[in-house]
Amino acid sequence: MSTLQDRKGNGIANKTSDECYTPEYAVKLLLKYIPKSKTIWCPFDKEWSAYVKVFRQAGYNVIYSHIEDGKDFFKYEPENYDLIVSNPPFSIADDILERLYKMDKPFMMLLPLKYLQAKRRCEMFLENGIQLLTFDSRIGYFTKGEMDKPKEGNSQASSYFCWKILPKDFIIERLNKTGFKPEANNG
Repeated sequence: MSTLQDRKGNGIANKTSDECYTPEYAVKLLLKYIPKSKTIWCPFDKEWSAYVKVFRQAGYNVIYSHIEDGKDFFKYEPENYDLIVSNPPFSIADDILERLYKMDKPFMMLLPLKYLQAKRRCEMFLENGIQLLTFDSRIGYFTKGEMDKPKEGNSQASSYFCWKILPKDFIIERLNKTGFKPEANNG
C-alpha cells in the first residue's frame, strides 16, 4: 500500500492545491448530527484545525492525526474511535474514500460536490451507499499564508460526503457564516 507522501500526480496528493483549511462555520453545523458520546477521529488535522477546536469546545472526545506528525492516513489508525470527520486532500479523494469504506466506520468528508461524478467513486457509492450534506452557498476556505479570514467566492461547491451517520441520505443546510450558535447532539 502506498503512503500519503508517495502520491504525487494522477490521484496523488498535491501539496499546494490540497492545503485549504475549513472555517469553523462549516464544522459547527455538524454538531447536531454527531452524538456527544462518540469519539471523533480527524485524520488530516492538527490541533489548531477548526475540526479539532470546534468538536473539543463542544465537549467531544477528539483524536487528530496528520502526515506531518508521522501519522499517514493510509498506514495509521487509532485504536478507539467511532467516526471519521475531516477535509481531506481533494487530489487523492478516491483512495481516501476506498480506505474509509474498508474501515467500516461512519464518516463525514468535506469534498467538492462535483466529486459525485467519476467512474471509480460512483462504483464505490453504488456498492456501499453515500449520504450527502450540502449547503445553500459555497464555503470559503483559508489557505496557507491567508489565515486571517476565509477566501470567499470559491469556484466550486463543497459538500460533506457521509456514510452511516446522517438521519437521511440527502440534507441541505443553510450556511451561517456569522453568529452561528452551535447545537450538540447529546444522544
